[in-house]
Amino acid sequence: MDLSKKRLVIFDCDGVLFNSLEANRAFYNEIATRAGRAPLSRDEMAYCHMHTAFDSINFLFREYPELIQRAYKVYDDLDYSDFLPFMETEPGMSETVTRLRNSRLTAISTNRSTTMPRLIELYSLDSLFDEIVCALDVKRPKPDPEGIRLIFERLECTPDDAVYVGDSKVDEDTAKAVSIPLIAYKNRELDTPFHADTFFDIERLLSERAHDQ
Repeated sequence: MDLSKKRLVIFDCDGVLFNSLEANRAFYNEIATRAGRAPLSRDEMAYCHMHTAFDSINFLFREYPELIQRAYKVYDDLDYSDFLPFMETEPGMSETVTRLRNSRLTAISTNRSTTMPRLIELYSLDSLFDEIVCALDVKRPKPDPEGIRLIFERLECTPDDAVYVGDSKVDEDTAKAVSIPLIAYKNRELDTPFHADTFFDIERLLSERAHDQ
């Protein structure tokens, strides 16, 4: 498969554009402890890092139904912007995306919801990406393909035009749902022949003929 002919590159947000693990850990641990349960386990953190806030809270309090309304109250009272200092932009992200835009369209598809507008503002993401779709824009978040299809519609593209860059099984399932190739970012366990450990690897894969292995 020749990725160099793809004219639309869609990126996941958390784990790809940003290393947001510590920000999410601090955020969900604050919800957990203030609502009355223990801090997150490693498996719980992995789940929350890939899913919407709504799904994450339901998952974290699935065994604590008596605490879930308190958890939602804590969530409503928190301002995620207080946790944004824990986030780190992936090295080379801005430079690489800027160069890609010389010849391609760029987009974000993320399961972030209410926190995404503030993130866009703080990091000027709307100056780097032609389209940004978050969980607020769709009825069904990833791995449902609704968000990707919305990007196709807004940018007048088809699956043949696109490649998706993601780091999780959710991203793998999303790409498969719309039959577009996946570049797995820093995750060698994902089912794809295309893997990247840096943004410069992503740029290289998109600029040379890459064949299925």
